[in-house]
Amino acid sequence: MAGIDEKEGQSLASKLCVIIPAYNASRTIRDVITGALKHVPTVIVGDDGSTDETADIARRAGATVIATGGNRGKGYVLQMLFRKLIEDGYDAAITIDADGQHDTEDIPAFIETHRQHSHDIIVGSRMHEQEVIPRARYNSMHIARFYISLAANQFIEDTQCGYRLYPIALIRNLTLTTGKYVTETEILIKAGDAGAVIRCMDVKVIYGNSGSYYRPVLDTTAITAYVVTYLIMKWFKEAFVPNRPFTYTQTNIMNLMGRNKIINMLFQTAVVIVSIFVCSLYFIQYKTMPNLIRNNFASLRGQEINFSRIVLASYMLPVVLLLIIAEKAAGILGFDIRTVDGFIRRYYPHLWTVREVNPS
Repeated sequence: MAGIDEKEGQSLASKLCVIIPAYNASRTIRDVITGALKHVPTVIVGDDGSTDETADIARRAGATVIATGGNRGKGYVLQMLFRKLIEDGYDAAITIDADGQHDTEDIPAFIETHRQHSHDIIVGSRMHEQEVIPRARYNSMHIARFYISLAANQFIEDTQCGYRLYPIALIRNLTLTTGKYVTETEILIKAGDAGAVIRCMDVKVIYGNSGSYYRPVLDTTAITAYVVTYLIMKWFKEAFVPNRPFTYTQTNIMNLMGRNKIINMLFQTAVVIVSIFVCSLYFIQYKTMPNLIRNNFASLRGQEINFSRIVLASYMLPVVLLLIIAEKAAGILGFDIRTVDGFIRRYYPHLWTVREVNPS
């Protein structure tokens, strides 16, 4: 590992491990595990009720396997693995997907960055390889990072990559209430809104034929509802409290609502329905109340973000959907029209003048 002598590298690696949520990954799991074991002494696989030979292959490849007892989703598996790491006294964990789309040769770079910034979350970024990523996926990643970065108080280059390093002490202080693919977004938002720094580093992009269990409509809707609700609740606090950029606490309303799935779903649905109207009201407060409540909306003012850009971006979301539909219709008729890419770059830009709110 560049920048780390052999003894230091071995000591550091022994305090962290690689964790792999896995579901029916028998074709790819062996290579992922053997690749990871080149760089860390321990790999733990969370088997999410696989019906194939994933668990047996993982054990033979040298991993410890913990079973969920059924298909619970990625978020459940991650939380189960985090509890295991807390109990066993690990300092950090690298999460990697079981489908082979993450290159294990990037692990030393995660370890080196962790050595320099041991309290920070490190997220792999694929945004530098736009030509490799499916166009629709890249555009959705672009919009997602716009809103998730707002909630996390800092620009995060790639908010959708599951290739990450988490300090366990930081995870211990978060109450995680979501499941499936929402959990990874929840971690970034709550950690960032608690004052943690989230760093990004370039990772290789590998798109094979292994497939994904991500459900584009259902999972994207769930993530969107969570992010919108969190932002509305976060800005409610910031609107009326001076100098409050970090709003996350253990008694956060998102934690309280998350205790009951039905109540939480109804709550998020109601907030999403009124979100555009509420966002407009916040904009009025942002413009008219700074003299009454000094430095309200502190997370935005501290980053020198103009609230009007956020309101405009939110009103443009239905237009994005219409453009996507129009592009697909044109494609069926044999026309290659590409208006979505430029539209997204224009209305969902990089607004952050300060990369880190609370640098270590």
